[in-house]
Amino acid sequence: MGACGAGANAAELKIGYVNAVKVIEEAPQGEAALKKLEAEFGPRDKKLVALQADVKKLEDALEKNGLLLKDAERRAKELEIVGLKRDVRRATQEFREDYNLRRNEELAALQKVVFKAIVEIAKQEAYDLILHEGTIYASKRVDLTDRVLKKLGKK
Repeated sequence: MGACGAGANAAELKIGYVNAVKVIEEAPQGEAALKKLEAEFGPRDKKLVALQADVKKLEDALEKNGLLLKDAERRAKELEIVGLKRDVRRATQEFREDYNLRRNEELAALQKVVFKAIVEIAKQEAYDLILHEGTIYASKRVDLTDRVLKKLGKK
């Protein structure tokens, strides 16, 4: 009798599923966040690429003309290249750290917007439970992903 009662209650539950990763990737707010990051970090990235190209040119020039240089000159060029490589590595590491920090900030803000939209849909449509990660299977009938994207403004 207890199992029958539990089954009756389970039948009354309204459950939905949202692919949060898809929502975050496809929502207009996600695309806007990526453009914002590109605008913020694009120039710095281009400078790093140019620095790496400069180091490569110096290495190529040293390899090509190294035998023509005196030992002291060659050694000075080698030290210059080693120093520049170290600077580029350091700048690249700082760039990655800064970018990852800002990306995480943007992602956290986006997640708040997405979760708010999910909760609004859940309340409006009287869902008892909304699942996301870790769901092995969800039929189209309970998949709310497209509704969440529509609410967030994706056409």
